[in-house]
Amino acid sequence: MIPNSPSVTRRTAVRVARSVAAAAALTVAITACATGSTTPAATSGPASYGAASIQLSWIKNTEFMGEFSADSQGYYTDAGFDSVDLVSGPPTSVEATVISGNVTMGIGNAVSTGTVIASEGAPLKIIGATYQKNPFSILSLAGNGNIDTLAALKGKTIGVQASNLNLWEAFLKVNGIKDTDVTTLPVEYDPTPLFNGEVDGWFAYVTNEAIDAELKGLDPVNLPLADNGLPFVAETFTVTDDAIANDRELLKALLVAQIRGWTEAIKNPDASASLAVDTYGKDLGLSLAKEKRQAEIQSADLVVSPETTANGLFTISPALQKQSVATLAAAGIDVSAAQLFDMTLLDEVYAENPDLVNYAG
Repeated sequence: MIPNSPSVTRRTAVRVARSVAAAAALTVAITACATGSTTPAATSGPASYGAASIQLSWIKNTEFMGEFSADSQGYYTDAGFDSVDLVSGPPTSVEATVISGNVTMGIGNAVSTGTVIASEGAPLKIIGATYQKNPFSILSLAGNGNIDTLAALKGKTIGVQASNLNLWEAFLKVNGIKDTDVTTLPVEYDPTPLFNGEVDGWFAYVTNEAIDAELKGLDPVNLPLADNGLPFVAETFTVTDDAIANDRELLKALLVAQIRGWTEAIKNPDASASLAVDTYGKDLGLSLAKEKRQAEIQSADLVVSPETTANGLFTISPALQKQSVATLAAAGIDVSAAQLFDMTLLDEVYAENPDLVNYAG
């Protein structure tokens, strides 16, 4: 069921849990996967790639404002596509949807994709990342908990959803925090217990529950996982190994359009939020105030970084790849950077289109 109310709280990591739970089922999908290429035949004119599709990891809200901009501004058409279908999530598993061949590209995260590669040898790669920082956070309130440092966690009660338990345990482990130093309380996804003062902290997203707190007139305090021992990329572009080998130019064209779309979106976050509320997610009852705040946070803190300024949007440096793999290892997911990432397509995109690097220009 898709939420249709602005008060609905996002199920923070259902997408991660579904991907982990679906890992065993991927064996059948991997075995049955067709490997036909859709690369267009060479012509003397501009390339024409026909129709493509992108599986979104969540409902059509501002999280995908770059994709909406690419579509509304005609950047997919400019790149050679007749159409690009933005498929609303959440799917059972982004990875399974991509492997099945039902979509050209899926938007997921390093944890979910790394899980199915490590457990099933799924023929997948991440070829770029919208979020340079993952949005997970330990959320508290200034008047209740006020967890602004790791030291402030001691003695606190933290609400953690079952789907986030492995990340929470990894967070404690990498920071040398003993189980006895905190109380972990199993919770669902509605953060009302935090807002009511029943717990001191909440496993959350900086782009969701923290904004809900702000809009209620509360004073949210975030302890981001990315800044405290668990950095990994999110909103990642996942494709099959076969597509990289046989549909390389198509994928590069899709990346060009995505870069142009996100460049437009981060320059105009308010307009991008309105696009989500009024057009792409118009049937979801989205709150314009919340969507604008999410667009602002994404544009200022998650999508851009010193590395994207130097190298371009979606790039994942060797250092960030290493950090992401180390985070997965802390969560019990054994996968190498070479197994998880392939940055060669973006390398070629920026070599062929150097003007795209300067997204802030």
